[in-house]
Amino acid sequence: MQRRQFLAGLAAGPLSASADRGLIAHWPLTTDARDASGHGRDGIARHVVFTAGGAEFDGRASVIEVPGAGALNFGASDFTIALWADAPAHPGDVAGDLAFRYDADARRGFTLNIKTNSVTTAQSNYRNLHFGIDQGRGGETWVDCGRPGASVFDMALAVHYGELYVGVCEPGPEQQGRVYRYAGASRWEDCGAPDLCNAVSALASWNGHLYAGTAKYRLAGSALNESENPHLGGKVFRYDGGSRWTDCGRLGQSPALGCLTTYRGQLYGSSLYAPAGVFRYAGGQQWAACGAPQGLRVEAMAVYQDQLFGAGYDKGQVYKYLGGRDWAIVGDLPGATQTYGFAVYQGRLYVSTWPGATVFRYERDGEWTPVGQPGDEKESMALAVYNGKMYVGTLPLAEVHRYEGGTRWTRLAQLDRTPEVKYRRAWSMAVFQGKLFCGTLPSGRVYAMEAGRNATYDHPWPAGWRHIAAVREGGRLRLYAGGRQVAVSTPFAPRDYDLSVRGPLLLGSGDHQPFRGRLRDIRLYSRALSAREITALAAQR
Repeated sequence: MQRRQFLAGLAAGPLSASADRGLIAHWPLTTDARDASGHGRDGIARHVVFTAGGAEFDGRASVIEVPGAGALNFGASDFTIALWADAPAHPGDVAGDLAFRYDADARRGFTLNIKTNSVTTAQSNYRNLHFGIDQGRGGETWVDCGRPGASVFDMALAVHYGELYVGVCEPGPEQQGRVYRYAGASRWEDCGAPDLCNAVSALASWNGHLYAGTAKYRLAGSALNESENPHLGGKVFRYDGGSRWTDCGRLGQSPALGCLTTYRGQLYGSSLYAPAGVFRYAGGQQWAACGAPQGLRVEAMAVYQDQLFGAGYDKGQVYKYLGGRDWAIVGDLPGATQTYGFAVYQGRLYVSTWPGATVFRYERDGEWTPVGQPGDEKESMALAVYNGKMYVGTLPLAEVHRYEGGTRWTRLAQLDRTPEVKYRRAWSMAVFQGKLFCGTLPSGRVYAMEAGRNATYDHPWPAGWRHIAAVREGGRLRLYAGGRQVAVSTPFAPRDYDLSVRGPLLLGSGDHQPFRGRLRDIRLYSRALSAREITALAAQR
């Protein structure tokens, strides 16, 4: 019902004129990147194909740059950016950036994108709309959001149709791995145990449903006592509401599921322990084998430039799926014996590692550039993109660091301070309700922080032409989809967010992934449009 209501709300209404008061730029994008407002703010298009239906962006090199000057610097004032976007779901599952004017060094400006974060073993964010502003504020203060049940390990965080879910390990002999839904503050609602084993290790939002992968997790790998729960995992379940789960079958002979992710409209899963294997869901309880790179285990998976990449649990390698049962080794990372997680940041793919915690950037097959070690940590794990920056969680201190470019990282906080343990993990991350959430081991607690101010629409963004409006109005950010308000930020003092930067306004590129799809009728206003005006814009085709 929720999904149908969302799609219905995005349907365009009858043709209606929109107010032009405060319009400072208008790019129709049907024949070129010229400004039709009469203010001369023409864009410079690169690798963009213009058609009568809108400008086509290839998800790799396409971008429109609008030189930054004068009225494009809003300072601490209100503004609105409104546009039409067609973000196809297939074959590329990462939609990407819509509009961006941001100085990464100063952490100042605004971002607007459709974000997918694949974090360690979970597809944490899938095509979620995100509007954020910043002036170098926040990130150091994390709020304790509680412990889901008896969790010792928050293995998977995932956003699904306006809710945040976590899959956990509860290792007691009479306990089972469970899924919990965040209920605000420090409260978590129990959604049941899909399986008999000790962990729900993976989550993904796919085809309108939440899917969970189960595992008999070996806690000795985190230097903890092994679980007394004897039951094997390795299955995937579909969530049917309440505490109801439907068995969708086992991945071969796997005792533990490693990861779930969406690629080209299909659901893929990997085996955490032997026997190695990656599988594609074939319906019912059937999974089609997709092989394993030289018989090695694939842990995390992520989509980048229309290709599926896998992290290596047996070697410090990165793999690329070639189709069928074939994989290629595209990275052999010096000093690493395991690779753990991916992020797509500023159009580039990054991977985290053990035992030196160095994060590497993909240049091309066989070529990876080290971009530094977060502090003195030994393992980098969760990687997530959030409001203009990339963040990483680590081991053994369960720290979170922010990437500053080059080889520089800023330590923000230590989240897990459990005494007298060897390892603490900041393992899982997700962006939800404008905040970055992080799950830990062995305290099993979830923490959250907000950097700048953010409005996020925590639903999978559908394919097809949809109208989007992002509004800064006084001390709030507002997001509109199809002419209706769908998200609002926490309040702020307007004077605290002066967004003046020197760089250009980018259309179709930014802090995440270059946009893949079509854009048209982009309008920029030096004021906050009313809800009625935005509804009128959304009614136009």
